[in-house]
Amino acid sequence: MPDTSTRFTWYPIEITAISFNKLNGIFMSITHQADPAKRARLRWRSRRGLLENDLILTRFLDAQETTLTDDEVDAFTRLLELADNALMDMIMGRHEPSGDLDFPNVHALLKKIRNA
Repeated sequence: MPDTSTRFTWYPIEITAISFNKLNGIFMSITHQADPAKRARLRWRSRRGLLENDLILTRFLDAQETTLTDDEVDAFTRLLELADNALMDMIMGRHEPSGDLDFPNVHALLKKIRNA
């Protein structure tokens, strides 16, 4: 009769942005403010091909990066997925977020960027 016991093979993995809470067995992501690599990545991604976007987003991060919440970072990341012209239209108020971007945290962050 073949061996029906379950066998596990453990491979070493590198966990960079996730820590494992051994007490209750859940994964918890490291916050934006606590991870310098995440902060640097966000700043790098905010550099855009359209000079106006580059200036607006870089100046916004210069003034507000240390006070951004994780929800605001999530909204900022969603906005960075847009093409340059679509992002400029949102920042300038020509268009409002819709579809995948229609979340309260995205609307709030756009208002904060516009007022900065």
